[in-house]
Amino acid sequence: MRVAWTSDQVRALEEPLLAAGVPLMERASFALAVHVAGVLRERRGRVGGARAVVLAGGGNNGGDALHAGALLAGRGVEVWAVTTSARVHAAGLAAVRAAGGRVVTVADPEGPDVRRVPVDEAAALAARADVVLDGVLGIGARGGGVGGVAGALVSAVGALPDRPFVVAVDVPSGIGVDDGTRSGPVLDADLTVTFGAAKPGLLLPPAARSVGRVEVVDIGLGGLPEGARPHVVRLEVPDAAALWPVPVAASHKYTRGVVGVVAGTRSYPGAAVLATTAAVRSGAGMVRYLGDVGETVVAHRPEVVVGPGRVQSWVFGPGVSPDDAGQRRRIEFAFEGVLQRGEAAVVDAGALELLPRHVGPHVVLTPHAGELARLLTRLGADVDRAGVEAEPLRWARLAHERTGATVLLKGGVTVVAGRGGAAYAQADAPAWLATAGAGDVLAGILGALLAGRVDDLHDDASLVAALAATAALVHGRAAHRANPGGPVDAAAVADALPGTIADLLREAGTLAP
Repeated sequence: MRVAWTSDQVRALEEPLLAAGVPLMERASFALAVHVAGVLRERRGRVGGARAVVLAGGGNNGGDALHAGALLAGRGVEVWAVTTSARVHAAGLAAVRAAGGRVVTVADPEGPDVRRVPVDEAAALAARADVVLDGVLGIGARGGGVGGVAGALVSAVGALPDRPFVVAVDVPSGIGVDDGTRSGPVLDADLTVTFGAAKPGLLLPPAARSVGRVEVVDIGLGGLPEGARPHVVRLEVPDAAALWPVPVAASHKYTRGVVGVVAGTRSYPGAAVLATTAAVRSGAGMVRYLGDVGETVVAHRPEVVVGPGRVQSWVFGPGVSPDDAGQRRRIEFAFEGVLQRGEAAVVDAGALELLPRHVGPHVVLTPHAGELARLLTRLGADVDRAGVEAEPLRWARLAHERTGATVLLKGGVTVVAGRGGAAYAQADAPAWLATAGAGDVLAGILGALLAGRVDDLHDDASLVAALAATAALVHGRAAHRANPGGPVDAAAVADALPGTIADLLREAGTLAP
């Protein structure tokens, strides 16, 4: 599990250590230099003789970058430091000079021995480098975005036609550290070396596309204080395996969970097929289908039972128009069970418009950005699709607050907000998964998960968000398995689910007897 702490949480842990003289900067800069040296070895075969450009702002982040630059210079790297502020970490600057590095600035010079250069000249230095260390802004920056001459430099380096390898120091300069926003120029990184813990902006969209590979370095901050929660969590394979419902020898179809599916119409029968197939292939004990295309569903999945009956969870809405009177009536009737008996539910696509005024966290909404914007607008918020895409965590949390539901916001990075405080951000899927029907498959996976764990949901409502994140993880891994590196269709993703889940459980050693 990868957890992200807010900038305030990190600073609260750093302050007593710094006051006690713990050398946090030395630890961070040494680890940063080791990772940069590894990049140079991988790309050039050796460290000595390489060229590195350090972009250093005025905070401790700039100090980390400068001290790392000095260490690299000591290993034979030609180091140029470009400062972007009139106030730069003095000890770091002295270390670079003592190691033989050269210093220029794009800001007002600190003294007569610092040469000021125009932004295009500094960018040209970066263009000739093997690696650029981005230490312009760190976690102390507020509001995201890089302004002034520093912003101009970030933009110029980012626009280079043959951009060098960029290593972000703690976070890429310009991202919203705590919310993942991008409100101005950002220097996209190939590698981010972050200290103590991941920061939320490294996991959350849209900033997550700017971070490259993320390496978390332990500098001795310790864990969060008792009772504190991480701000954002990303599940990994062992976490998902621990959450997956695995049958035991005494299990039967009812204890494994029955999923009721109200999906598809005669105009869109494929959605019903995909949702039921995904629920079956994810391990549901039984799947019931309610709708007008039962014959089509059974032709593709003969184990599906057509007609009403006992269920532990529902999947509402794939391929359903709220104008379809029959499916609308079935969904509204089934919602009575959700509200009165506590049956879990996945509410997707057309069913989002039929959501009751207030539900519990055992109801999971699965909109894309446009659907979430429409839902929030009906609830009185002023937001459009672009607004949701710019601040997905903010709007997913608002939807949770206003509906009571757990919210799974689909996207390149899927965000889940629900009961319990921490959000989830899953980036498991290839871009190829942005295809028609993929959401229907996700809904079926999640329906099976909720049915299999429904008894636990009543004891721990925060579990719902973790299960939603698990469904997103499995969905993404199934897409990779369906056709590694190439196009996938939704049916192929559904067909890849049994093997994907078996691999997941096998890696964690939790296969059923």
